[in-house]
Amino acid sequence: MSEQWNNFFVMVGGGAAALVGLIFVAMSINHVIIIRNKTHKNRAINMLTGFTAIFMASSLALIGNQYLEVLGFEWLVLWLTATIMFIRGYVIAIRSGMSSIGLNMPRLAGGTICYLAEVISAIFLILGYNLGLYIAAVAIIVLFAFLISGAWLLMIGIYEDLTK
Repeated sequence: MSEQWNNFFVMVGGGAAALVGLIFVAMSINHVIIIRNKTHKNRAINMLTGFTAIFMASSLALIGNQYLEVLGFEWLVLWLTATIMFIRGYVIAIRSGMSSIGLNMPRLAGGTICYLAEVISAIFLILGYNLGLYIAAVAIIVLFAFLISGAWLLMIGIYEDLTK
């Protein structure tokens, strides 16, 4: 993998790790509210899972002397797991009806598309196409936006619960 890709994954992985830490601290401050509310709980799980998956994907990409096909297989397992967790968490949050802030079909569809793009990028890598790296890069950047906005919606939901 080229130096530019290494730089990209170092930057993205580091950012994801930092955001996981910030979300974890924010959640620990308000853990009682998050635990009691299924929407908040599942949104928190989704944010941590998403940022952790980005960090792990970046870490796997930085392993030296690794064939892209092997990276593709690693990513396939990682992103399929993250996709299932995202969809499951979102469905549970919607069904709970406890907080409707940001729980809508466009957000579910957008996040799912990002995760599925990561799965597709892994399949391209397994098949030996470098195009998978480009798809993954775009999907990670868009997924970052979804995850950051989801974290913000979590904080707004917690604040709303505190003011009740």
